[in-house]
Amino acid sequence: MPTAPPPPRCPLVVLINGGSASAAEIVAGALQDQRRGVVMGTESFGKGSVQQIMPLGENEALKLTTARYFTPSGRSIQAQGIKPDVEVVRGRLEVAQDNGLRVREADLEGHLSGNGKDAESGELNARLRDDYQLGEALNLLKALNVLDERKR
Repeated sequence: MPTAPPPPRCPLVVLINGGSASAAEIVAGALQDQRRGVVMGTESFGKGSVQQIMPLGENEALKLTTARYFTPSGRSIQAQGIKPDVEVVRGRLEVAQDNGLRVREADLEGHLSGNGKDAESGELNARLRDDYQLGEALNLLKALNVLDERKR
């Protein structure tokens, strides 16, 4: 029986923060341990346990921890979370005020027109302005792609 070809190895960035918990931490930790992706952002929540509610009576129950999650290398997620490979704190990009010192080709009289489309849409630029961590993840993916192309 023929074996399936291996999946393509493309750059992968996983964003996490203090709101990333449980299953998100398990996936991020596994990708990190297997060196399959770069984990970026801030430390995750640290929810690495499973609880079950066991009814005891009509109005009573017992909440019992029944399991803990670990990454493939054995790191505990519980109360420790996943630490990113690249820390990127939340922020917001703001366009700097033009002080008149920056000169570009397009500012010069008689410059040649590029006659091309903008590289990124306005909608994407607005979203990246509002989500600094996403923008940094996109920058890393672009850099990894450039490095991969240079290896070929």
